Amino acid sequence: MQITTLGIDLAKTVFQLHGVDADGTVMLQKKLRRGAVLDFLGQLQPCLIGIEACATSHHWAREIAALGHEVRLIPPAYVKPYVKRQKNDAADAEAICEAVTRPNMRFVPVKSEEQQGVLVLHRSRDLLMRQRTMILNAIRAHLAEFGIIAAQGPRKVVELVARLREGDGLEIPALARAALMALAAQLDSLASQIRGIERQLMAWHRQSGASQRLETIPGVGLITATALAASVPDPRVFKSARQFAAWLGLVPRQNSTGGKERLGRVSKMGNGYLRRLLVVGATSVSRRAGADDSRTGIWVRSLLERKPARLVTVAIANKTARTAWALLVRGETYKAAPVA
Repeated sequence: MQITTLGIDLAKTVFQLHGVDADGTVMLQKKLRRGAVLDFLGQLQPCLIGIEACATSHHWAREIAALGHEVRLIPPAYVKPYVKRQKNDAADAEAICEAVTRPNMRFVPVKSEEQQGVLVLHRSRDLLMRQRTMILNAIRAHLAEFGIIAAQGPRKVVELVARLREGDGLEIPALARAALMALAAQLDSLASQIRGIERQLMAWHRQSGASQRLETIPGVGLITATALAASVPDPRVFKSARQFAAWLGLVPRQNSTGGKERLGRVSKMGNGYLRRLLVVGATSVSRRAGADDSRTGIWVRSLLERKPARLVTVAIANKTARTAWALLVRGETYKAAPVA
């Protein structure tokens, strides 16, 4: 009998497969080494294959789909309820096989290699920015030990480093100066690498219509636009703009029962990197609201009069996420609503 549904539990070297036929009868329970997976799947008739969404799942989804199978990626949190009792590879594969057939299951769109490449640029830039912050803090702390205090902001530390190189009245022991010069050289290298990544993102941005449309939204720049365009290959998997905002963790957490609506703090679920970019952009919008005469500017000012500033920035980020979803679905550019 033919296997109609197959669940695959991905791993580093050993993959677990669980296959059933149209009636749900178990037809296959098998372990395969990494190099034998594609050869084995190439011998099967085209079927529905479920995989948990993880770091390597998009690569395997593209490779398996090229063999003629229908591949669906499932968030791990949605697979967990189908795991029976003990947690092991066989139970996980069986749970994936069961979850992929549910009619109301939500799936993750498969990203292309190009989109994954853009996200690698984002993650690399984020790592380099964190390293840059660490080095700036280290230089500031080391100089403070000798009574040299820098004002807030990275630029002030860079100015101190320039004075240190020129020997402009900064009396520091030779050993400490040599160590600080090594940190300064690493700081220059990081700045150069970050600029190179941003140039690559700009080149991709100019070729992506979706990214260019997203950049027209207030509070969305090059980094946020490219991250959104690469992270959301198919915005239609979300039924509404609110569902997209909930995926980003920008809606209150619900704990409602018995007809009583109870809303708590912002859930902070989903993609933390995108959420952080949207909140940072919303902070910029809130600071410029005083000179904005559009309907959005009036709305932001009214919120700032009644609510804390950080709460307002999250509300703006929620609105920005909903606007981004609408632009991606409709293929339009942002148009500011006129004042009534």
